[in-house]
Amino acid sequence: MLFLDELPEYRRDVLEALRQPLEDGFVTITRVSAQATYPARFVLICSMNPCPCGHLGSRTQQCRCTPAEIRRYLNRISGPLLDRIDMHVEVESIPAERLSDAAESECSASIRARVSAAREVQRKRYDAERGSIRCNAQLDARTLAKSCAMTPEARELLLLSSERLNLSNRAYTRILKVARTIADLEGADEIAAEHISEAVQYRTLDRKYWG
Repeated sequence: MLFLDELPEYRRDVLEALRQPLEDGFVTITRVSAQATYPARFVLICSMNPCPCGHLGSRTQQCRCTPAEIRRYLNRISGPLLDRIDMHVEVESIPAERLSDAAESECSASIRARVSAAREVQRKRYDAERGSIRCNAQLDARTLAKSCAMTPEARELLLLSSERLNLSNRAYTRILKVARTIADLEGADEIAAEHISEAVQYRTLDRKYWG
């Protein structure tokens, strides 16, 4: 697992170097006299503010950044790199009253059990597949259609969303993989429209801030 805090603060060439291992699962290092390839399959998790001051879109704080400053800040993250990140989730600040709220939520043990069950479903699904596929994120063009059966309503919604949001082919396939995982967490054999709808919501931040 690789966690990059304050993503836009990294050098652009460093971030762009992540594109190959994110896509292919290996990294190639080339020098004058030699070239070497190493396995580099990892989970990438990033965090960033929406603007340099961190208050863009806040309900309680006023943003102090100019439009030009915000644009320069966001443009440090390229479209091709964003395309390779499966989920973009906006996290709002938590009001003080909610911090002390005694309302119960799903415990970590319960979440872990659901995730473990979904991973076991995927392991059994891909046991017979050639290669190194062990989970939905590793699906390739050969296995994607076979493993991601959709209802007609789900297929129609995915096509409509792709057209309206002008999604790239890479974003389309990543939405499909995320929807397959959502369906697995619910114990569903087929991807339904609600699974596609939830997966699409995880791809809208790049349109909100970079669109």
